Amino acid sequence: MIRVVLADDQSLVRAGFRALLDAQPDIEVAGEAADGEEAVDRVRELRPDVVLMDIRMPRRDGLAATRLITEDPDLGTVRVVMLTTFELDEYVFEALRNGASGFLVKDTEPDELLRAVRTVVDGDALLSPGVTRRLIEEFAARSRPPAATGASSLDRLTGREREVMALVGLGLSNEEIARRLVVSPLTAKTHVSRTMVKLGARDRAQLVVLAYESGLVRPGWLG
Repeated sequence: MIRVVLADDQSLVRAGFRALLDAQPDIEVAGEAADGEEAVDRVRELRPDVVLMDIRMPRRDGLAATRLITEDPDLGTVRVVMLTTFELDEYVFEALRNGASGFLVKDTEPDELLRAVRTVVDGDALLSPGVTRRLIEEFAARSRPPAATGASSLDRLTGREREVMALVGLGLSNEEIARRLVVSPLTAKTHVSRTMVKLGARDRAQLVVLAYESGLVRPGWLG
């Protein structure tokens, strides 16, 4: 059973999500929160698998709440999906750096919401290739230069793992990586998983961020 916490300051939004999620045989809503402060408390208390986290909330916003959750080693298995009104809300970029596994537009179709919850529980990022490419472009425009320590962290990776990480950073799926490298999708998935373990990445979304911020992926490669 996948356990979910809903964090949104609009009770109507929470009610709609709860009705949809609780109707599924493999998903249950473990708790709700009306602001970021309460969200952190509920997550620490309930230890859910997934948090659907609104960005703009009173007391503590979703960005700060996400950072507290993802930086807590006792909550390492919790996945946070940000809820936003616009597909590329300016705060989404910071949310991904803070450890969010992806984001959903609030008016997403019900089937897409259910798929999203199941996707992040499986450890995959909730980012389409097109969105990933736009995110990297945004990192280029907004973020600090690649960290000086980025290269040393990549020393843990084999040459093939660096290659796979770069392709993940460019927004390719496991199937697309497999075709590019002429390997099986299972082999591609294994390389991605090992890379995440070596770098301590929570999931694929964080691997995308690390690929850019380490300097392994550069905006000029997006063509």
